[in-house]
Amino acid sequence: MKILYTNFHGGNGGGHVTYIVNLLKGLAAEHTLTVACPASSRLYRLAGEVAGVKLVAMEFTTRPSSWLGARSRLRSLLKKESFDIVHVNGSADHKQVMLALLGLPNRPKVVFTKHNDHPLRSFGHRLRASLATDHVIAVSDYVAGRVRDSVYRHCPVTTVRHGIDTDYFSPVSSAEKAMLRVRYLGDALSDKIILGSAGGTDLEKGWLDLVAAVAQLPEPLKSRFLLLVAGDQPKPELFAEVTRFGMQSQVCFPGLLDDVRPLLAACDVGFVLSYQEALSFACRELMALGLPVLVTRVGGLPENLIHGENGWIVEVRDVSGMTEVLRQIAAEPELLRQFGIAARRHAEQWFNLSDFAAHTLAIYQQCCAANHSRSRIKR
Repeated sequence: MKILYTNFHGGNGGGHVTYIVNLLKGLAAEHTLTVACPASSRLYRLAGEVAGVKLVAMEFTTRPSSWLGARSRLRSLLKKESFDIVHVNGSADHKQVMLALLGLPNRPKVVFTKHNDHPLRSFGHRLRASLATDHVIAVSDYVAGRVRDSVYRHCPVTTVRHGIDTDYFSPVSSAEKAMLRVRYLGDALSDKIILGSAGGTDLEKGWLDLVAAVAQLPEPLKSRFLLLVAGDQPKPELFAEVTRFGMQSQVCFPGLLDDVRPLLAACDVGFVLSYQEALSFACRELMALGLPVLVTRVGGLPENLIHGENGWIVEVRDVSGMTEVLRQIAAEPELLRQFGIAARRHAEQWFNLSDFAAHTLAIYQQCCAANHSRSRIKR
């Protein structure tokens, strides 16, 4: 099968990049895969590291110049390669694919992954749903419900949750964990309870609520906790809030990392406390590493874990609820080991890469089979 993946994000690209790269790793051995994305993007670099994947540097812009530039190149690529599937991942690339396919005979099937919970009500979405969407993949049941209540309601919709490399994201030995803690925290702080996240440092990621929750603890309990928060460096006003809570010595920002595994493996507990979240790669990576995870009851996040078995679910911005979880963690250290084992077991069963790739491939095959069936009817 010949498949084209498109993504409009330049720079980091967030979860879209992880999503596409994981599909490439799962499907490249048996299928012909091409990725079209900006040359400046992290996706372009990482996709180039997957054996057999073809790269096309392409901007997905709405500027008028795109008629003679990127869109013309995209149309030429579609005509030349005769893809079976074009898998789009955002509004900008979906729009350009729709326009490039207009009037094209024997067009490929278009699969659209809805990665977030942003509204789907615009005229542009209505056009794309009608002219260039053969199937919608939702990354969680929550997102699937949003899609079915939108202008895409007449399209087939299937939930396929993120898959991750559970072989790579796997628990480390006690010795390796100790080494990693020294790397990130130094010898003096290596005995602390480390709370870690690679979900980013925007305010909406909720990490500052956990800072506030730790700050509410009495001494010496408060001093037992440290936070590692990976991502772009926080804005100055967020740094100021950390200082206001008196937590500047207990929060570490290691920056944006291509490989978050070593950082997360140094932790004892993971957290994803977003105000909005479709599903979360970060949560699944933490659980695969054998870490219990604290999440907010929002969007698709609760679909990742079982409260009280492999993690905890609190309400959005519920600082007091977070504080109670921290008290429990400190009072029952054996709980972390038990929850961590359960988290790893859950990840192996539900988050593995092979199932993710297989379920996505089944949708591609379903789309192509429907096309062949209609062709036979016409003859």
